[in-house]
Amino acid sequence: MLGLASVGLTGCFKTTHLVPKAQAPDAYKTATIEELESGISTRDAKLKTLNAQVLITATTGGSKTGKVTEYTSFRGYLFIQKPAYMRVIMQLPVIGSRALDMVSDGKTFTLVHATAGHGDSWMQGSDAVSKPSTNGLENLRPNVFLDSLLVPGVTKDEFVALTESERVLKPETTKKAPIEEPDYDLVILKRRDATSNVMQRERLIHINRLDMLPYQQDIYDANGQIVTQAQYENYRSFGDQVFPTQITILRPQDQYTLKIQITKLTLNQEFDSDQFELTIPPGVTVKKME
Repeated sequence: MLGLASVGLTGCFKTTHLVPKAQAPDAYKTATIEELESGISTRDAKLKTLNAQVLITATTGGSKTGKVTEYTSFRGYLFIQKPAYMRVIMQLPVIGSRALDMVSDGKTFTLVHATAGHGDSWMQGSDAVSKPSTNGLENLRPNVFLDSLLVPGVTKDEFVALTESERVLKPETTKKAPIEEPDYDLVILKRRDATSNVMQRERLIHINRLDMLPYQQDIYDANGQIVTQAQYENYRSFGDQVFPTQITILRPQDQYTLKIQITKLTLNQEFDSDQFELTIPPGVTVKKME
């Protein structure tokens, strides 16, 4: 009886329609897990500082809220000095005055931003959010920028695993076929604690097998949930290094996206000693961020 039903379901009652057939690239590269790990770590080790002029566009909302809001793009500057120093300066559209200035040492941050008709507002807090806000952008901390802009190398207490997959790239025009592009997925793991045999996934680096460069990095929390997805596009050469000039940061739990377009970039430039200092004027009220 089941056999007859199977014949009936697969025999007459069906519809077939054509879809674009994906094409594989003519040539792509291969590498061992050791070569991929070395490539990631070597690129990371060569980058000491970053000085970028940027255009940042923020989008909030999604399926959880039922709406999406895109904010006006801000021009500004990003400064990074390893291991964890960062400064972000944003300018108000049109008039170009300071909208935001933030410095961080990787543990705490100080921030000042302009408020309409009320002068400057000052904040200080930890780079780790202890009391999440329902407004996703209020959970934005310096480490989100740092973790996304850079693809850290593999440390001695981390482990790696490798899988292979592919992504289908949409064609530029309907006349062209989609491209089924193979990639390597380098998994970065860490032992949950010194005595545990449980491995915790920390990052997943998706590597394009055409140029062997990362095109996406997934960052996980202690519960195995993705907290940040960083997408890398439009790599360009800057001296003897290559760096993406378009970086998209997605925060699925906070429901916001940041698109960073790098318009000018200098790597490994020495900064002044006070580059990552932001002095709070005496007598001002400082809001503590948790």
